[in-house]
Amino acid sequence: MTVAIEHLPTHRSRIRTAPAVDIVVPVFNEAADLEASVRRLHDFLSVSFPLTAQITIADNASTDATPIIARRLADELPDVRVIQLTEKGRGRALRQAWLASDAGVLAYMDVDLSTDLNALHPLVAPLLSGHSDVAIGTRLAGGARVLRGPKRELISRGYNALLHTVLATRFSDAQCGFKAIRADVARRLLPQVEDNAWFFDTELLVLAQRAGMRIHEVPVDWVDDLDSRVEIVPTALADLKGVARLVRGRLRQVARFAAIGVASTLAYVAIYAGLRQAMAAQLANAIALLVTAVANTTANRRVTFDVRGRTNAVRHQLQGLGVFAVALTVTSGSLAALNAASAHPSRPIELAVLVTANLVATALRFVLLRRVFIGSQA
Repeated sequence: MTVAIEHLPTHRSRIRTAPAVDIVVPVFNEAADLEASVRRLHDFLSVSFPLTAQITIADNASTDATPIIARRLADELPDVRVIQLTEKGRGRALRQAWLASDAGVLAYMDVDLSTDLNALHPLVAPLLSGHSDVAIGTRLAGGARVLRGPKRELISRGYNALLHTVLATRFSDAQCGFKAIRADVARRLLPQVEDNAWFFDTELLVLAQRAGMRIHEVPVDWVDDLDSRVEIVPTALADLKGVARLVRGRLRQVARFAAIGVASTLAYVAIYAGLRQAMAAQLANAIALLVTAVANTTANRRVTFDVRGRTNAVRHQLQGLGVFAVALTVTSGSLAALNAASAHPSRPIELAVLVTANLVATALRFVLLRRVFIGSQA
């Protein structure tokens, strides 16, 4: 089990309020570069950054002098702290540091400071204003200026193209080591992120996009670190495994939703057919749809989206009724169109039109219920 030990410098007593921004620098065996990078970042924040900020050095179970240097920096420099982990993993380090922070915006950057620090304020400003939920630096959008070798450029563009194709991502650069997130958004998303290594960034962004969150992009000036410790082949393979896991997860989710949808449709047909003997089509449709919608929301909450317990259960049902209203509009509109086309349609045709409309409504229900349940998980 990972244990995070926070080393608080004596300077912390001078900070009366939580900082606006917490900048996490995850490190593993970075004794050669850590001090120069942290001092450079600290100088920038002290002189050129218009917001209150602290630096968190997240030591990833280093085996060299990194922890000693980190603690010395925290003792010497105001607004610098250290979190030490007993297990490796950049994603694990970010998770621990972010969850332990009291800042309103949580950011991170690689220890090599490859990104021009002047991009930090444009990165966090939309989060502080509430305009966006997550912000990323991008080396692949217009306006970015990048100095790196053709091999890394090709790998980066190929990986992001794969994400666009397979996971339908809309953000341009998943791997840039320069990101920020609102603290409340982090608390919602982090429990859902499974990866603790390099795929952490991608998974976090995919979950944010799927939850309908706004992702702000800042084109950055980037100079690649020629002494980077990232092992390209193992990291690429781990990323591909992560992509495959997200694809499998989505397919399983769709399959469960489809199975519940088939059961709901069959129940709807049976209830509608029974009620239609005694009442008008629109009323029978509304009652049948309402009964099956409540059962559908309950089943999808537990089985498809794996939301358990009574927390938010009433709110989810009320939101599910909003989804029901959409489905009712689709099916009622279909009945109205059928009656406009034929004064006295036969019962089989009437039922066929309603089943078709229900299939359309089911597709809409999947999209809407994802927002209800994924957006509420924490």
